[in-house]
Amino acid sequence: MKEEEIVELTEDLSGSSLYSEGLAPIPKDKRTWTMWSLAALWVGMAVCIPTYLLASYMMKEGMGWLESLIIIGVANLVITIPMVLNGHAGVKYGVPFPVLGRSSFGTKGVHLASVTRGIVACGWFGIQTWIGGMALYEIIYAFSDGATPVDLNWLMFACFGAFWFMNMFFIWKGTDSIKWLEEYSAPILILMGVALIGWGAYNTGGFGVVLEQSAQLQKETVLVTADKDFFTVQINAITDQDGKVKATHYALQSTDEKGKTTEVVYEFPEEGVFSVVKSDAANGAMSIQLIDKSGEIEHASSWTVIDFNAEPVEPTNKLWQYVKWLTVMLGFWATMSLSISDITRYAPSQKAQKQGQFIGLPTTMMLYSFVAIFVTCASVLIFNDVLIASDAPWDPTALLGKFESPWVVIIAQVFMIIATLSTNIAANVIAPSNAFSNLFPKKISFKMGGTITGVLGILICPWWLMNDIAGILILVSGFLGPVLGIMLCDYFFIRRKQLKLAELYKSDGEYSYTNGFNMRAMISLAIGIGAALIWYLVPSLSFLSDLAWFTGFFISFIVYYVLMKKHAEPKSLTQR
Repeated sequence: MKEEEIVELTEDLSGSSLYSEGLAPIPKDKRTWTMWSLAALWVGMAVCIPTYLLASYMMKEGMGWLESLIIIGVANLVITIPMVLNGHAGVKYGVPFPVLGRSSFGTKGVHLASVTRGIVACGWFGIQTWIGGMALYEIIYAFSDGATPVDLNWLMFACFGAFWFMNMFFIWKGTDSIKWLEEYSAPILILMGVALIGWGAYNTGGFGVVLEQSAQLQKETVLVTADKDFFTVQINAITDQDGKVKATHYALQSTDEKGKTTEVVYEFPEEGVFSVVKSDAANGAMSIQLIDKSGEIEHASSWTVIDFNAEPVEPTNKLWQYVKWLTVMLGFWATMSLSISDITRYAPSQKAQKQGQFIGLPTTMMLYSFVAIFVTCASVLIFNDVLIASDAPWDPTALLGKFESPWVVIIAQVFMIIATLSTNIAANVIAPSNAFSNLFPKKISFKMGGTITGVLGILICPWWLMNDIAGILILVSGFLGPVLGIMLCDYFFIRRKQLKLAELYKSDGEYSYTNGFNMRAMISLAIGIGAALIWYLVPSLSFLSDLAWFTGFFISFIVYYVLMKKHAEPKSLTQR
């Protein structure tokens, strides 16, 4: 198949209000990002704590390790397709996302799409910067005899500020320094993943032994059934490699009507079942803690509430659970699928961008998701204090907290800093920098746009956004899926990959539409977002939240196609 030629700008548009050095098309002789550069970029972006969290949380919600890995693999193959498609224009015309979006949304309408994407990136920038700051914080406390403080304190914010300045250094140095960072961090991060898998297999006796533990992590800690006079409580305690329950005792804690708390310790029952007289559970709840007194050091699990008044929970529909997590994983890269031309504009050919993305994204996400799954499962056998599923180290920070050697903690945290920095710079800086620059091309440079990104990343208070990553991703996908649907429809089906490059930089050109807005794109966007997020207004349609990306993408795509085909000129297929 013949390689498509690269279109270069032949007209001097330096005087246009929509033109700047940072937004200008990248000429052929400056396309220095090879296939391996792009693959390395994806390694740097995919190796991050949210990747680890999403993979382990899938098991936490009751999915097996193989199911989780298949969903992750399918989702990332699916999202790589629009990633490559949307990256096509970046290679062919050398333009960033905000400029490319002018063809579909209009020279002013594109601000709605690009700034929305930029603000989302600022949120992720803040979250990743906080994570990197906490890695610095853990290094400081690695040689401390006491436990690392977990409540917010001034040192946490000082570490957050230090890591913030590390990010800003690469922003101020420009895209060449970003390329350097990604290429050199990629092999380090791959080795780190392989080392973690080796550590888990070596300390447990093999791959099969480790992966069998996923079944233990899928179970609720306690299950309650009601008889005539008793509540029967089933404790799903973690067992060791021989199938023996680690816990030797359990403690029950209850509070009476006067607020007096009573705690009683019992030996762990055979088969993990005990009964509670209904009158003793009159307040509706107790707390249970598992204890291991078999060794020199006593280990205790976290407290788990036993709610005797809770309604029975219906089993989760497996198929719908797959769809939900597929949407979550798509939402994970929904931002990058929009702004991928910010990266592919530096690629010398379509072949380089296709191969680089397909090699880098799905394979790295699969590898590091497997690392997360494998290490979490291995921890069940390796660490004596994992007595119930919720005590497993579901995130890297919790994992590192279980190591006693300060040097292990320091080395691991250095790797985490590299991973977080490489992800943050590539995924959460380039796009918003271009988006903010596009607002006022003559006044806001790429570096200034990056500085704005950094400041907004502080103002969103990331230390308060860490608790519901899956929920955030579903919401984000509902906004960004429709934008991607419109852009792909416009480029491939309305314009058939033929853009007028110079017109993208003219405020009164072909893509200015009516006062800078393509109202058909605005209507399509509103309908797509409304369909994707209608469950906020109509609770009975809440099941649509699990389909937000798909719903928004396809509805906006179809509506835009119908509106633009009907009103476009037959030859130019554009609306003036």
